[in-house]
Amino acid sequence: MLELSCVVLNDLHPTAFTETARAVEALGLRTVFCYDHLSWESLRDGPWYNAVPLLAAAATVTTTVRLGTLVASPNFRHPVTFAHEVMTLDQLSGGRLELGVGAGTARHDATVLGIAELTPAQRQSRFEEWTTLLSTVLAQRASDVAGERYTALDARNVPGPVAGSIPLTVAAAGPRGMRFAAAVGDTWVTYGDRRPGSEETVERFTAPAARFAQVPGAAGVRAMALLSLDEEAAYRDYPRFAAALEAAGFDEVVVHWPRGDGRGMPADVLDRVLRTHGLGRT
Repeated sequence: MLELSCVVLNDLHPTAFTETARAVEALGLRTVFCYDHLSWESLRDGPWYNAVPLLAAAATVTTTVRLGTLVASPNFRHPVTFAHEVMTLDQLSGGRLELGVGAGTARHDATVLGIAELTPAQRQSRFEEWTTLLSTVLAQRASDVAGERYTALDARNVPGPVAGSIPLTVAAAGPRGMRFAAAVGDTWVTYGDRRPGSEETVERFTAPAARFAQVPGAAGVRAMALLSLDEEAAYRDYPRFAAALEAAGFDEVVVHWPRGDGRGMPADVLDRVLRTHGLGRT
């Protein structure tokens, strides 16, 4: 059955974030994700909390739900220091961390450190080196790597992840990104096709899924559909939408948890969405 996870946005106060994580866990969802940005789109002038301490706080009040980033990027994180944070989060959660990573966009926090704007190809190259070093440090007790953009000198990772490794979710849209996701990821995640003519919700996801399925190595990688904050059409007939995703090869769908401002999954369809995935209130 298609699994259900959610994004809880970082504008919630840490106390409210942890309370929401506990509520999501009680309903049986697979994972609570948050975004890993320093600011985000239309919410950039209000409160916005860092992903790592938010997930750490949630780890201390939950026991079964998985916790993760969706997605961390090289825009403001160094792979060596981030690997140490990731390992610590995984230990704190008892091995429940899901590490979502992506190349990052040219918007929002991409230039906050004064780094010159990169082309899409440059961002992808940086991301591939960043992810490779991040994974290397997480997999070894000590790492020495000299790359084009990043260097690690005796980078320690002790005691390491609880299970020896951490599941890696890779965001990818284009052919090169999909090839990289199939090569290194446990899960591929997509926001759906944003090209003209792909506005209809189901087709927006099924088209990239078909393309990813043709990538060598993709058969062993889970597929995840991430609905946008202002998604509407998916919830008009959610059972049909979910069935179409599953038929297209998706293993998991991620919704934005209902919000006080009305954005995200509408609160009045929550029970219907839960029932579709075999979940429900107790």
